[in-house]
Amino acid sequence: MAEGRCQLSMKISVYNPPPKGALRHLLGQYLRPIPAICRACGDPGIGGLDICASCYRHLPRNRRGCVRCAEPLPAAGALCARCQQHLPAFDQVLAPWHYQPPMDWLAQELKFRHRLASGRLLGELLGRWLQREGAVADVIIPMPLHGSRLRERGFNQATELATPIAARLGIPLDRAALQRVRATAAQTSLPLRERKRNLRRAFRCECRLDGLRIALVDDVVTTGSTADAAAATLKRAGATEVHLWAVCRAARGGGSHT
Repeated sequence: MAEGRCQLSMKISVYNPPPKGALRHLLGQYLRPIPAICRACGDPGIGGLDICASCYRHLPRNRRGCVRCAEPLPAAGALCARCQQHLPAFDQVLAPWHYQPPMDWLAQELKFRHRLASGRLLGELLGRWLQREGAVADVIIPMPLHGSRLRERGFNQATELATPIAARLGIPLDRAALQRVRATAAQTSLPLRERKRNLRRAFRCECRLDGLRIALVDDVVTTGSTADAAAATLKRAGATEVHLWAVCRAARGGGSHT
């Protein structure tokens, strides 16, 4: 080579694959499933859920509810006074738990603190309960949020609940069939006679649902007025039945919910 020039030498390394099974073993060390931990007390979870056996046994079950709206009653198998006066458009509410600890703060963690793990737990709990009860529907529709609320929150808590339920029950999930086209004040902040006016033309369904059984999914039911308005919209679109599947039933006036 000419004087003053450098000669570069390159070393070529040959890739030697690891022994058979070594890579699988290495990945297995780092990709082990995260153990389920109870979100209520921190003990090991059961059945792949983030809830332990003790906390699950002590969940506040809604055993005696109105046969239409699931409002807690002194005795099972009756209509509450409000449903006797005016039957809502929905056919039945299935809400297996009261809006009490730990279900209340799990729902609040999902809705207000963006704790999606709490949503997965509530969705799985409700889905497994519905499966045991033999609940059926042709389509699952999450209770929609108005666009302004959806942009503010970043997600729809009802969709987070409905997704694992639809997967477990093998029922199609339709996120677009029902839209909330008008922002409304919280129902529980209004007198009873103003609640229907508040929800007038709040929902829209632009597809036909002729002959279909619809399951609306939401987190908590309090007044039932929102579900009533949504169900009426779905029935005008041809749905033959509309059931509301919710995690919790709160006492009327107990918060700002469905």
